[in-house]
Amino acid sequence: MIHLENIKKKYLTADGEITVLNIRELVIEAGSSAALVGPSGSGKSTLLNLLAGLDTPTSGSINIGHQRIDSLTENERTKFRLQNIGFIFQSFRLLDNLTALENVSVPGELLGNQAISERASRLLNDVGLSHRASHFPAQLSGGEQQRVAIARAFMSEPKIILADEPTGNLDGGNGERIQELLLNLNTTTKTTLLVATHDLNFASKLLTQHHLKNGELV
Repeated sequence: MIHLENIKKKYLTADGEITVLNIRELVIEAGSSAALVGPSGSGKSTLLNLLAGLDTPTSGSINIGHQRIDSLTENERTKFRLQNIGFIFQSFRLLDNLTALENVSVPGELLGNQAISERASRLLNDVGLSHRASHFPAQLSGGEQQRVAIARAFMSEPKIILADEPTGNLDGGNGERIQELLLNLNTTTKTTLLVATHDLNFASKLLTQHHLKNGELV
């Protein structure tokens, strides 16, 4: 379960201190799917970064399962993220010099898992790209690159998948396929899925929707 309480995130700018997030409480049940909905600048990406341990709140607590991650050191957060969280970026963030199979394998290699190649091959097959295993990102379409990124996110068998506008750089057809793929993987793996999106149609397909405006849940 994800449980945020009294979360604030502030930044100091030349014009003074600004608050980009102010959330009294947010609870997302384990194994469920949820959408963070709101316009650009509403705080969706900031919230995902806090949940992933890529950033820390100014105040408040973030609990994932039985672990309070905001109290961890940077190295501890990195280890926790690698073991528990898969992150899907809008811009894919594949490594250009690695093949699709090698990109999927990266989290397993960092964790020192066994049978990495076999699992990566299964995941590529799950996203319909077994025939593209030896291709490099530049040889793949945008939709194919996003599917590789999704397979990579599931490589470490994470408890939580965080997706930041995963269809934002895709055309309508590819976007629909990515949506269905994420929903199917959420159902079959029981991995908690949290998606930041401005697409209300996509959000409606998830179990719960949480609307952000000016950094607050409304």
